[in-house]
Amino acid sequence: MATFQFDFVGPERTVYSGQIEAVQLPGVEGEMTVLPGHAPVLTALKVGVIVINEAGHAGKRVLVRGGFADIGPTMVTVIAERANPFEEITPDSLDKDIAALELQRDATEDFAKKDEISGQIVQLQDAKVALNF
Repeated sequence: MATFQFDFVGPERTVYSGQIEAVQLPGVEGEMTVLPGHAPVLTALKVGVIVINEAGHAGKRVLVRGGFADIGPTMVTVIAERANPFEEITPDSLDKDIAALELQRDATEDFAKKDEISGQIVQLQDAKVALNF
């Protein structure tokens, strides 16, 4: 199968860089799978899981909290606000992230922002369930 270059950058490090067959992205307008030859698209990312499919390997999963994906026919670049490979996530780290978001939600008077943050909290709680925490 054909491959394309995938670069995934988090705030503290490069999470992944290499040739892959496909990547699943949690776009704000819906989940999307990118394959080689994809039409150019720039999309914002929501809280969710990015699944990186290398040739002959099971998908590598990374929990992402916001960011952008620049998609092209031969290359995809993701710049994430926060990114944690599944093997680095603990119940305590998710609980801390949820508590920090709850503080942000409670501190704002902007109802649209409160709704956005509440959505992120629900998505992190769903991630806890998906990870069996």
